[in-house]
Amino acid sequence: MKSSTAGRVLQFCHGYDGPFLDCARQYAALFDGTGYQVTTVFLTGKKDPRVAEKCQSAEVIFMEYSSSAIRGLKIKAIREFRQIARARDFSFCIAHRSKPTYIACLATDLPVIGVHHAFGDFDRSGRRLFARAFRNRLHLIGVSDAVRDDIRNCLPDWPHERIQTLYNRIDVEAVRNAQMDRTEARRTLGLAEDAWVVGNVGRLHPDKDQTTLLKGFALALPDLPEKSLLVIIGKGRLEASLKRLAGTLQVADRVLFLGQVPDARNTFKAFDVFALTSDHEPFGMVLLEAMAADVPIICSDCGGGPEVVSEHGQLFSLGDAQALARCLVTAASNEPSSLHKQRQLAADILVQRFSDAAARKRFWSLPALLNLK
Repeated sequence: MKSSTAGRVLQFCHGYDGPFLDCARQYAALFDGTGYQVTTVFLTGKKDPRVAEKCQSAEVIFMEYSSSAIRGLKIKAIREFRQIARARDFSFCIAHRSKPTYIACLATDLPVIGVHHAFGDFDRSGRRLFARAFRNRLHLIGVSDAVRDDIRNCLPDWPHERIQTLYNRIDVEAVRNAQMDRTEARRTLGLAEDAWVVGNVGRLHPDKDQTTLLKGFALALPDLPEKSLLVIIGKGRLEASLKRLAGTLQVADRVLFLGQVPDARNTFKAFDVFALTSDHEPFGMVLLEAMAADVPIICSDCGGGPEVVSEHGQLFSLGDAQALARCLVTAASNEPSSLHKQRQLAADILVQRFSDAAARKRFWSLPALLNLK
């Protein structure tokens, strides 16, 4: 652990849309109590004091580029980021996603930790060549073992200790305190108190495979409690086709498409089970939010999801609607004692592996990571 004069950390984020604002908070939290001060820089997005507050950083800088302005060589952004880095005595840089990592390496001579939140970041030969060019001061982190292994497969000549996993996480206490109780959550979502509710939250997009979700629910429905509902929160280009599918499957009256719900994770206690059917989800932050709400989880068996729920949730083969249906029926028939044990195990795993404290401990023990200790 560092002393009170440890220095400064430069955190560079592409933007603060979707889950990436909390990613900035997560990585700033790694340095609580270490003596390091964190400066967080957003490449895109307008200056917003609410965003700055949520970062929990000593300093927040908005470069305010549009997505179109940082295509190509990004010369202007490189020059501006170089000025930011030179104005302060930073020890190292944490860069989220490929573009900030690229800019950070070219603009500074700092050691750079590149955090990768998706599969395929090094599929392109140009990115592999770039990574090799800066390998002496570039360390890579995947948000799950699945993402880490994808990077290792693309960079087989890199030592494994330079490509590591640091799981996404939540501030467990803060998330739990913000979540509504079951009655209030159901009132907010307009759900009957006596309904048995399957919840799903995510974009209506092929990657989320809500097609299998609808088919599995339809197959399971005859064996589910009488007032069972499937609640889908989110918007996207597949909304119309998914609604048509629900009609074709004759379950339209049992499926609620609620669209975008503000602070949806605060309503998770409305669900009796949470189902994630995604195709190769790199991690799945919604899984942690469901765990914080003590909601049992059913998850597809690919991507990073199994690393989160394999010990306490149910897994089914991606795209297998019949297997999903069996999982739903099992969830509906759980005895209270079994459900209590499942929830307790999930709560323990959440704290031990996916909390800020767990991530902080893991980060400072990573091998060959800039010799930061």
